[in-house]
Amino acid sequence: MPKTKHISVVSPVYKAEQLVDSLVAQIILHVEKITIDFEIILVEDGSNDNSWEKIQQNCLKDSRVKGVKLSRNFGQHYAITAGLEASQGEWIIIMDCDLQDRPDQIPKLYEASQKGFDLVFARRILRQDVFFKRASSKVFYRLFSYLTETNQDSAISNFGVYNRKVVDAILSMEDQLKYFPTMSKWVGFSSTTVDVEHGKRESGASSYSWKALIELAFNNIIAFSDMPLKLTIKFGLLISTVSGMVGIYYLISYFLGNITVSGFASLIISIWFLSGIIIFILGMIGIYLGKVFEKVKGRPVYIIDKTINI
Repeated sequence: MPKTKHISVVSPVYKAEQLVDSLVAQIILHVEKITIDFEIILVEDGSNDNSWEKIQQNCLKDSRVKGVKLSRNFGQHYAITAGLEASQGEWIIIMDCDLQDRPDQIPKLYEASQKGFDLVFARRILRQDVFFKRASSKVFYRLFSYLTETNQDSAISNFGVYNRKVVDAILSMEDQLKYFPTMSKWVGFSSTTVDVEHGKRESGASSYSWKALIELAFNNIIAFSDMPLKLTIKFGLLISTVSGMVGIYYLISYFLGNITVSGFASLIISIWFLSGIIIFILGMIGIYLGKVFEKVKGRPVYIIDKTINI
């Protein structure tokens, strides 16, 4: 698809019927400070409210606003992928729809991108979230950093400016499990970070439940790292080592005459040792088999139901 726009703004929309009008108005206000050659792509991710109707209304009022409706809720990062594939901009801005990613920070991010950087990540200097969410987010990102052997910052999310070649590189990745912040770092290219102000949530609550967050964390740890496999191997070896120590203990006890039941020592040694080996093998096979299973199914990562102005 030829790239005919200077800037594309991509925003996944979920349960945001009360925010769409304000989101579009603010994006237009601040992006027009940069260029009039832009488009806004709103991807409705299977909401059960009137978000799609609001998107349609804005699309009818301004042809620069474009709508993509997914057939069901696929998840934020899959909705972002759908928006990126529909975008035609030389530069792409990705932001959430809840206005915590503030549109008035877009000119600052774009200005940094014009200094020779292909990616400009927005770093939230003061998150406007409740204490529990901030604390849990820090714990998650530290654990995620360790298990994926990458440097993850809880203050950095999807908000940022991306050059077309970066987006094309990300779209070329055929991963079934999508997590945009990690994918954008994996592709490389020159990048920088700009501190931005973080807005308060204008309406509603986060669409991520604890169950969804745990599932997201598990899927992405498996998708982007073999650290769980390494830990499984270490755990299996640890159990085997412990079994060897226990075995020595029981052998000594046997020769000292403290064990009188015939075959007890050999049975204990065998159970402990074989348990460690079994955990080791099952862990290794299970993780790789799971990755292969997801890949060979070859299912699309999202399905588009409707589009408007595209």
